[in-house]
Amino acid sequence: MARAYTTEADTEPGRNGTDRRSGSTSPAVARARRAIARLNGDGWWRRGRLIALLAVALALVMALHARVPNRIGNLGSLLETFLPWVGLAIPVLLLAAVLRRSATGLVALLLPVLVWVDMFGGLITDKRGTGGDLTVVTHNVSAGNPDPAGTARRLAESGAEVVALQELPGRSVAEYEEALEDAYPHHTVQGTVGLWSKYPLDDAEPVDIGIGWTRAMRATVTTPRGDVAVYGAHLPSVRVRFEAGFTARQRDMAADLLGEAIAREPIDRVVLLGDLNGTMNDRALASVTSQMRSTQGAAGNGFGFSWPASFPMTRIDQIMVKGVEPVSSWTLPPTGSDHLPLAASVSW
Repeated sequence: MARAYTTEADTEPGRNGTDRRSGSTSPAVARARRAIARLNGDGWWRRGRLIALLAVALALVMALHARVPNRIGNLGSLLETFLPWVGLAIPVLLLAAVLRRSATGLVALLLPVLVWVDMFGGLITDKRGTGGDLTVVTHNVSAGNPDPAGTARRLAESGAEVVALQELPGRSVAEYEEALEDAYPHHTVQGTVGLWSKYPLDDAEPVDIGIGWTRAMRATVTTPRGDVAVYGAHLPSVRVRFEAGFTARQRDMAADLLGEAIAREPIDRVVLLGDLNGTMNDRALASVTSQMRSTQGAAGNGFGFSWPASFPMTRIDQIMVKGVEPVSSWTLPPTGSDHLPLAASVSW
């Protein structure tokens, strides 16, 4: 009986990965082909196309937020009020891409990450300096504050030379005056806003923001380094209503009038302290924000969210300046108000 002999050449895989004698594909080559098929077929690169589309849409919403129309329920302003929080969708999409094993989704997510970092990354770093020629505080003390005297004492402990208060109810003004008089010998109250200062105040007067009563004022603070025009303001509140969306027409008109008053200010150094019921991103405040700098953006640490005090989600209280240089900006501990106090130091 003749024996069948095989040689190494007979069993060596062919150029195409097949066994020369049997024509079958070797296991290693088969595995490689399956891996390539997964990548080029319905695998990593073809999975998660919806995730990729959502990532691109998210990036566009953040980058083009100013183009989101306000005609329907002031949707654009509502988006801009909470714009940093839109970034929370990024880890959600990241988790979805990982679970879906989608390379396309992971690559597409780089776009919203880069947009968010470009817009808000600078706020995360600590830019606070030391010193300064003037330290200021602003606080919406809340008309329903159960402890006006305690709130005033905590503000005085900040060491600020100038303190601006908003939402001062007439029944509580005397309590604030009494609690602050030792630290601040100079003060003026105009309507529901007030200014307390360690330095002399001159030319204190209301600022008309078109709402029928006084919720804005200005005064000249005479410091050892020169005069500073200080504005205190409480713009009208906004509401989110089911039938009307984000209603802010009165706030927007008041912001325009405040911006016009600041533009006419004859003193070069100007500080604005107040509850503007809007963020620096909100286009409706452009008449103010376009001519002033946020101390938090220039010299703060983090976002400096001020409202609501129990779980701050947005910065609708602002300290803005022009003609002076922000040195440091920070939030103060909670008081009896639903807003957190803000402080900043500036120099010139």
